Amino acid sequence: MKFKIFLIFRKAALFLIKLYQRTVSPDHGFWSYKHPHGYCKFSPTCSQYAYQAIENWGIIVGGGKAIKRIIRCNPFSRGGYDPIKLEENDT
Repeated sequence: MKFKIFLIFRKAALFLIKLYQRTVSPDHGFWSYKHPHGYCKFSPTCSQYAYQAIENWGIIVGGGKAIKRIIRCNPFSRGGYDPIKLEENDT
């Protein structure tokens, strides 16, 4: 029963990320035509990273990784290519 609740939260989080990407995201949504080279400093974008992290690790661990990535995305970061790492110990 506990695992079913986590699965529901995982699916809800993935749905909300896709909804964000298709509507208000400056990289994926309606406004993406104004940013032909992308708006996000990172590749993949933060929302793609969050989707992949939650999909691979679940809502708790993947959500934590997504939050860390969003915190790193600030005016003082260099950005760049930062793919999701699939190893267990990817500190």
